Order: sequence, then structure tokens, then C-alpha cells
Amino acid sequence: MLDNALVLIIVCVFTFLCWKIIQKEPNAIQFNYKFALYYIHCSLVGFFIWPVFLFNLKDTKNARIGAGLLKPVTKIIGIKWSFRNENVIREERGAVVVSNHQSSLDILGMFQLWHIAKNMTAIAKKEIFYVWPFGLAAYLAGVVFIDRSKTKYAYDALKVTSDVMVNKKTKIWLFPEGTRNKDYSGMLPFKKGAFNMAVAAQVPIIPAVFSPYYFINKKKHIFNKGHVIIQFLDPEPTTGLTMEDVPDLIEKIHTKMMAVYKDLEKEIINDLPADYPYTLKG
Repeated sequence: MLDNALVLIIVCVFTFLCWKIIQKEPNAIQFNYKFALYYIHCSLVGFFIWPVFLFNLKDTKNARIGAGLLKPVTKIIGIKWSFRNENVIREERGAVVVSNHQSSLDILGMFQLWHIAKNMTAIAKKEIFYVWPFGLAAYLAGVVFIDRSKTKYAYDALKVTSDVMVNKKTKIWLFPEGTRNKDYSGMLPFKKGAFNMAVAAQVPIIPAVFSPYYFINKKKHIFNKGHVIIQFLDPEPTTGLTMEDVPDLIEKIHTKMMAVYKDLEKEIINDLPADYPYTLKG
């Protein structure tokens, strides 16, 4: 009798969850379901792929393999990605790629681009390393984790990546805002790390701008299908620059990226239906 009651409860709960997921009206279950699919997919790929990465320890080829396996989830959660001027990251050279950071979905956008950039890695905060098995797989794929609270260790890590950019012509992707900006109407001030690294290695900086995630709003539990444009700006050379030039360099690139961001915002919102419940708050 108890077994039958338990089965009935499970069926009812499962039916209720499915009903909430397929509803047109936004709700918390539907919202969390899409993010859960994304995180579970990343974890499963990490779990099965990390032993393979041991054969080419910390090789950027591992990252391309992992990115290729992670790309399909973007169709499941309903995001379309478009790229503009992506040829600038096709070139075989060391560079620092800097982009705005609005959501954990930015990582999914990077996965779509890894086969284009080819020899590329990323810098991430150390907390992500402990999100196993994904963090372990990312480490074995060449992602550099830094402890931002300890300046010395962060500096040592950035010095190593400078050598990688120069000697192995590797592109390194960073989010100079330092944290996610959930206000989809601008960008936070940039921190110096990425720009110091580019100047120290005398490699160009390639700005990348993600358009607003107008289709996501956590407070309102909105996670609709959406379109994200990633636009690359022409490389900004650092040859001949010194650390004294970094503040002006940051301001120059921030201004350029903000202008592109505003243009993308207008373009996307103008293309939406008049009654679309778009948001500029994550």
C-alpha cells in the first residue's frame, strides 16, 4: 500500500514539474530547470572527459574538445549565438581577449568560439576550480585559476600566462569587470590585471562585447529563448606601451566597448515584438 502511494506521489510531482516547465508563463521551476540543464551538462562532460585530458595535460587542444562537447546544450536551453568580426581571433598570435560579463552563460558563448580561436585558454577565479568535476576538467584543459585575494599568487599566474602568449601564441580570455554585472544597461569599471598582462607581454588586446541578455530576469523568473551577439572589435596594440599607459588604455577600451554595447542593445530591442517582455536587469 505504501509502495503504491509513493509511486503515486512521484508521478504527481513529476507531472507537476513537467507542467510548470512547459508553461508559457514564466515561473521559478522553469527558470531553474534551464540553468540546471546547463550546469548538469557541464558536470557530466567534465566527469567523463577529464581522464582523457591527462594524456595532454593542460594542452589547449583539450579545451577545444571540451568546448565542442559542451556546445549542444545551447540548443536545448534555446539560445542562438551570432558572431561579428570573429576573424580577429582566428589569427595565430598571442593576445588578451577582454569581454563584458553578465551571466554564467558567457562561458557557453566562449564554447561556441573555441574552434575559431583554436589556441585559446581562459583565466578564472579559483572558486570555479572547486566545482568538480567541471573545475578539474577546466584545469586539465589549461584554464588558469587565480586567487584574487592574494596579489602575489595572482601576479605569478599572470606572469606564466604572459610566457604562454608569447612562446605558444595563445589567446587568453578574461572578464576585466571581475564579477558578473547583472544590470544589462552598461559595464562595471575594468580592473587592471588583463591590461597589465597584455602590456607586459606586448601583445594586442582584442575586445569582445556580448549583447544584453534581454530574455533573462531572475527576479521575474524569465528565461525565454534568446539571441546573443558577440561582436569583436579590432585589436588594440600594446607595442611600446608601459605600465604608466595602462589607465589610459583601460579607459579607451572601456569607452569603445560601451559604445558597441549600446549599439547592440538598440539593435536587439528594436527587433523585438512590441509586446515582448524584455528586461535590462538580470
